[in-house]
Amino acid sequence: MKNRDNVAEWGPESVRALRKHMDLTQDELAQELGTRQQTISEWELGLYRPRGASRTVLGVVAERTGFRYDASCKGSSSRT
Repeated sequence: MKNRDNVAEWGPESVRALRKHMDLTQDELAQELGTRQQTISEWELGLYRPRGASRTVLGVVAERTGFRYDASCKGSSSRT
């Protein structure tokens, strides 16, 4: 799903699916993004959603790692 600015929305399932796609722990993903592990946990629990630069960076990371979020399949790789 994309918002009015045509930027992907990152819900709990998509953040978790991206992290698992990258084979990272919450702490490792936090280090990659320059944020706290608690922030990743809060995103995955649905307490908060990534916004602003965090949302943009997640999109760039997803694209570079070949991750494509599809709500029907809970994340997949576009690599063959």
